[in-house]
Amino acid sequence: MSETQPVRRALFLAALSAVAFGLMAFLAKLATARLPGAEVASVRFLLMLAPLLWPPVLRRVLVVQRLDLLLYRGVFGGTAVLCYFLAIAHVPVGLATLINYSAPIFSVPIAAVFLNERIDRRFLLPLGAALIGVALVVRSQQGPGEPFRFSRWEAIGLLSAALSGAAVASLRAARRTESSWSIYASFSFFGLLVALPFAVASWRRPTSREGLLLAGVGLASIAAQLLMTHAYRWVTNLQMGVCSQLAVIVAMALGIAFLGEPRTPLGLSGSALTIASVLATVALQATPRAIE
Repeated sequence: MSETQPVRRALFLAALSAVAFGLMAFLAKLATARLPGAEVASVRFLLMLAPLLWPPVLRRVLVVQRLDLLLYRGVFGGTAVLCYFLAIAHVPVGLATLINYSAPIFSVPIAAVFLNERIDRRFLLPLGAALIGVALVVRSQQGPGEPFRFSRWEAIGLLSAALSGAAVASLRAARRTESSWSIYASFSFFGLLVALPFAVASWRRPTSREGLLLAGVGLASIAAQLLMTHAYRWVTNLQMGVCSQLAVIVAMALGIAFLGEPRTPLGLSGSALTIASVLATVALQATPRAIE
């Protein structure tokens, strides 16, 4: 029991983290009804820096061995979030989240190039299936008889997934030498540097309601990141990959329930296919997480 209890608790925290990420996406969608996506992303990163002001945490952040890996993690991850929020502002939140959470599909070839990991040919099947699933969801958002098209915002969402895959690959490399807090700090700090210029160029003064939404985005992000970081000490990549897909389900459910986003058999089928493909990819590359 002494061994299984921490794992069960970590799985519960991982699930809570995914729910928080899904809620964050929904709040971001509400905030981007008028505010630019880059502004919402910048405020998110700014608020995420708050826990780093606590002296015990700051001392751990400043212990760095591979600054280059932290830079990759921060720039790739920050740009991924910027693209994700830009997509959220222009496409249904469920679709944007589904595309973004297909990141494990892209982490495989990126890890092969930069981490010298061998690509298993079995990955080709879930990769193709995931792309078909995304195409089905995109098609379900379009009217009958309308020709299929992949808008630039959906393409930006796909770019966010690819960059997230690169961020995950760099995170895995950085995790061999760096602490969880230093990785968290690099993501928050460099992410802010990436998003802020775009936010300043299109800044709009938030209303009181929008200010509350921005605070909700930041708090949900902090909770999600800290819960995920803590859970990673006990769960495997496979377990975390399964739990993380709850974010897609939560974002889709909230979008359908409160924003009237489309709910069609084609879209649900495409979503299920994409999620299943991502889980298959995670299962094939699953390895235990190093415990700090």
